[in-house]
Formats: sequence, C-alpha cells, structure tokens
Amino acid sequence: MSGNTELLSIVRAARRRLAEVGPTRSRSEGDFERVALPDRDADVLRDLLVGERARVVIEIGLAYQDRFLNVGWEFVEFAGLAGLARLVIDRSQLALTLLIGQEFVADAAFVDGSHIFRNVFVDLCFLREIIRPAGLIVLDDCDWASVATAVRYFELNTHWTPHPIGRPTRLRAFRLPSPRFEPAFEEFKPFTV
Repeated sequence: MSGNTELLSIVRAARRRLAEVGPTRSRSEGDFERVALPDRDADVLRDLLVGERARVVIEIGLAYQDRFLNVGWEFVEFAGLAGLARLVIDRSQLALTLLIGQEFVADAAFVDGSHIFRNVFVDLCFLREIIRPAGLIVLDDCDWASVATAVRYFELNTHWTPHPIGRPTRLRAFRLPSPRFEPAFEEFKPFTV
C-alpha cells in the first residue's frame, strides 16, 4: 500500500509540474495548451476510471508522441508510470488490429487521437472489439463534428449509452452494451449530429 501512496504522490507532483511549466519541448508557442487535456478534465477522467475500477485502460492519442517530439512518453516516464504502461507508436488505426489479433482486452479506453472522421470511426470500431462488454469508452473533443458524428453511429446502431459525468467537462463517456450487440445490416440507422 505504501508503494501505491508513494507512486500517487509522484504522479500528482508530475501532473502539477506539467500544468505549471508545460512540456520540455513543444512544436510551437501555445501548442501544448491547445492539444493537452486540461488538468480539471484529467481529474474527471481519473475519477471515471477509478469509479469503473478499470485495471486495463487503452489510450488513443498520447499527444506529443512521435511527431510531437516524444514529450508525452517522457512525462509518463517522469511520473514513474512507464513500468505500468505499454507504448505502441504505430497509428491507432493499425495498432488496434494487432491488439485484437493478440486477444487484448481492456476495461476502458480514453480516445483523444486523430480528429479526422474516418480515423475516429475506425478507432471506435476496433475499440468496440477490445473493450469488454459493459466497459467504458471516454472521448475528448466530442464538440468537434467529426468526433461527435463518429460516436453517433455507435449510439444509434450498436447501443452505446451515454454514461453520466458528474461535473462540467469536455469529455463524454459511453457504456458499451452487455452482451456485445451486433446489428443486422437491414437495421442500419443513418447518423448525423
């Protein structure tokens, strides 16, 4: 237990430092603030995942990774979490298929990757196979039409249900059905926002 308390203190200090100082490098002035999840929303995400008792969580879009100068993974290392995480550098639309092939199962997912509609849609298609029935998918930036439209398909056609979030946030959470639901092609419902 003391190890968990010590790790939690390290993570809190690292988050505080990141919020106050920002990453060691950025692509341009104000870029980190534009793409990073605000600290208060990170708290909401943490609370959702703790409330779920999620043991295995997959994150799509570790910002500041690869073309973002690897600063996201450096922060994970600085926070002492690298030993608890697995970094996959490939684009999520490719990497998720490999995870499915490995029969990888997660309790929840956090999606904050590409905001291009087709990429979001493909990510959600594959996550639907990876996240256990009744699991949770949390998305950032659902106010973007491309993200909201992709999510809308899954709400209407695969029975994802909005999961309440107790305080104002830009995050949206969705509960997957249990058992897994596969609609017949004749029952397709057109989707728009």
